[in-house]
Amino acid sequence: MRRATTTQVAGNVNKEVTVKSFQTMCAVVWMAVLGCSTSAFSQELSKTNEKNTHAPGAHAEDGAALYARYCALCHGADREGYAADHAPSLRSAQLMGSAPGSYLWTAISYGRSNTAMAAFQESLGGPLSHDAQHALMDWLLVESGHERTPVDDAPVVGTPANGASIYTQHCAECHGARGEGGTGTALANPVFLATASDAFIRHTIVHGRDGTPMQAYAAALTEIQINDVVAFLRSRATEWNARKPVLVSPPDPAQAVLNPTAPPATLKHRKNRYVSAKSVADAMKRGERMVLLDARPMSDWQRSHLPGALPMPFYDGIETLLPHLPNDGTPIIAYCACPHAASGRVVDALHTAGYASARILDEGVLIWAGRGYPLAVGSVRQ
Repeated sequence: MRRATTTQVAGNVNKEVTVKSFQTMCAVVWMAVLGCSTSAFSQELSKTNEKNTHAPGAHAEDGAALYARYCALCHGADREGYAADHAPSLRSAQLMGSAPGSYLWTAISYGRSNTAMAAFQESLGGPLSHDAQHALMDWLLVESGHERTPVDDAPVVGTPANGASIYTQHCAECHGARGEGGTGTALANPVFLATASDAFIRHTIVHGRDGTPMQAYAAALTEIQINDVVAFLRSRATEWNARKPVLVSPPDPAQAVLNPTAPPATLKHRKNRYVSAKSVADAMKRGERMVLLDARPMSDWQRSHLPGALPMPFYDGIETLLPHLPNDGTPIIAYCACPHAASGRVVDALHTAGYASARILDEGVLIWAGRGYPLAVGSVRQ
């Protein structure tokens, strides 16, 4: 899943504290520099809201009222957490002070699938407009009273296999054997794994969360062990029980032509550039001659591809493959998921090289798969 984008402005106070937030940034800087009270902070927030162009209506929304209506039932009237469904505290410094703005924003926007935390973004059927969500989030940040020093997004390097055993010993009791959650956060949740950076997960393990069952593990685990746990959780991003993929070698380019002794494929053309998925699938059934080129990155080819297709990533160039391609009118069909960008680059390069029979699979591989046309894994030809 792609991360939601939020308005984040970085300010530097005494060259030490970097403040990142939404409309609150100006108010936080003034409070840090001038020693403003919370009341003055709120006044600055109001002024900032009135000038904010990203959420121009946020100043007209009442963050406290929004929280009471939509959040207090589970997170508690005073944000203490655990009023229902193990909803976490929204007061801890480790969350409200250290979490990146995008992490907090997407938790409200998209919720956490398969948990009690629903999506509250209006475009997903939730009750919060963009302006209302800004007002709610900024109210939460102000009410927390914590200085905003979000954790820098730095990668954490560890050994997932070692982290798995540490997770079982120290984490599974609260977070679930499969990361499904319990008294602790559902760590297998795709929204969590898509939005929580390595550094933020590590920070949480090291420092814990005040006012929650999440204890600090800085003393219980070594730095290497903590890194291993983070690496293990990150390795679960696609599936909790995901296995390490077994990569296979692509077919010999010398065998680029499918059904080399058969007549050339009869295809349905559009604009002398595209061919329809149905006509290609029908030609494959008839056993006709063609060349199939997968213009996506090699990782996509490894997962699945059209039977007999050679990997030809759009970024690699066609030079190494040219000696193996026929230039006798045999249809050369490139495809991608876009469905025309990557395949179009490959076809344009082939046209420049004099291969006039190069075409783009019009609907792309996703529609191909959705229609139930044949796919292969690895180098197996079906």
